[in-house]
Amino acid sequence: MAKELTTREENYSQWYNDLVTKADLAENSAVRGCMVIKPHGYAIWEKMQAVLDKMFKDTGHVNAYFPLFIPKSFLSKEASHVEGFAKECAVVTHYRLKSDPNGKGVIVDPEAKLEEELIVRPTSETIIWSTYKNWIQSYRDLPLLINQWANVVRWEMRTRLFLRTAEFLWQEGHTAHASKEEAIVEAEKMIEVYATFAREYLAIPVIVGRKSESERFAGALDTYCIEAMMQDGKALQAGTSHFLGQNFAKAFDVKFATKEGNLDYVWATSWGVSTRLMGALIMAHSDDHGLVLPPKMAPIQVVIVPIYKNMADLEKIDNAAFEIKKKLEKRGISVKYDNRDTQKPGWKFAEYELKGVPVRLAMGMRDLEKNEVELARRDTLQKTQVSQENIEDYIENLLVEIQQNIYDKAFKFRAENTFKVDSYEEFKKQLDEKGGFYLAHWDGTAETEALIKEETKATIRVITDDENPEPGFCMVTGKPSKQRVVFARAY
Repeated sequence: MAKELTTREENYSQWYNDLVTKADLAENSAVRGCMVIKPHGYAIWEKMQAVLDKMFKDTGHVNAYFPLFIPKSFLSKEASHVEGFAKECAVVTHYRLKSDPNGKGVIVDPEAKLEEELIVRPTSETIIWSTYKNWIQSYRDLPLLINQWANVVRWEMRTRLFLRTAEFLWQEGHTAHASKEEAIVEAEKMIEVYATFAREYLAIPVIVGRKSESERFAGALDTYCIEAMMQDGKALQAGTSHFLGQNFAKAFDVKFATKEGNLDYVWATSWGVSTRLMGALIMAHSDDHGLVLPPKMAPIQVVIVPIYKNMADLEKIDNAAFEIKKKLEKRGISVKYDNRDTQKPGWKFAEYELKGVPVRLAMGMRDLEKNEVELARRDTLQKTQVSQENIEDYIENLLVEIQQNIYDKAFKFRAENTFKVDSYEEFKKQLDEKGGFYLAHWDGTAETEALIKEETKATIRVITDDENPEPGFCMVTGKPSKQRVVFARAY
């Protein structure tokens, strides 16, 4: 087939790039570092959006929208925040073009310089908290639970489709609370929402915990995260939730009258996931044949392909196929019947395999006579003959089985590639040989963390909240350590 992929073993990075483009998920655009998300890729993102949006609303959040442009002075108000994003900011300095007097197209009009430069949104804490100042006066206005679906720009120098692009799509929740305790509960609740989504819908087993101080979001007092393992053994941060304390409320003077009649600064959280989840979905499950999509995330869950010699045969197969399609759609299963005569069945099989459709049904005249269809599972590539009688029951149950099988396979892979290490030499050796997650002791200092990162390119991905933490001694310095933390190389 013309769309054959590089294998994962041959070159994992090239396999990923091939898959994203050949499965029609996305492509590079004319703008450096930016991507075009193609219909198949966007359909998957829409499914993610729909599920997450309902989960947010079920937990009391509402959607709003805030400006794309942020006055540069806003970003300067929270010192650690501006420091964290300064190198990635795109800046708007002028508001008009004019014809080039030398006849070479257009130039920036020097007389149209903005009084204050604008930052193209890298994240929205500052513009949102400047707005919240007008919305919050009293404890009666709290909590304020708002989410926005938006695009952001972070001017990355090295980009990769879905994983790291100069512009990407995401959602960002920004909430305001009357107490520290309430804000912490919110931040913890939202990371659990993300973990549930990753496990139950993306079929990705994620580890939940906190970031180290060095890895926290710029301006946060605490960052909670979900970390996933990709098939090359690297970690991918799949979602974060931040307890921001009163930092942004103080920066933008957002105070409220308490029940006791005092004035206090509001407590804040922010949380988000992005189109990076598309990269996680691809790299956690897919194989050398193409995408492997969990049924809950597949835009097309079942495809039916007719096999026929003439139009009379096709007409008979059409009738049976449309009947199956109708039965499945009544169960809420998305079905495509591909009876185009422009491509051969074999081409269609390869195409839907590449695009990750969970179940493929093939039907020829012989199948029709036996009242059967040939069924192929995308997750195992197994084929079997299935009766058309009660096929809707069979496929409904099968989709549940496929979803679970994909999760179980990813969970098994993570378990087999997670290692306990006590020696720094062993850590470095295994990391180079195998990749994976490493449960190791760390003395809690930024200096040791930076040394490990410099020498091995591995970082602390997550510090879990273990009920029974295992104390020990740092693998580098030998100093006491309260618990093991998860190290890995990451995207």
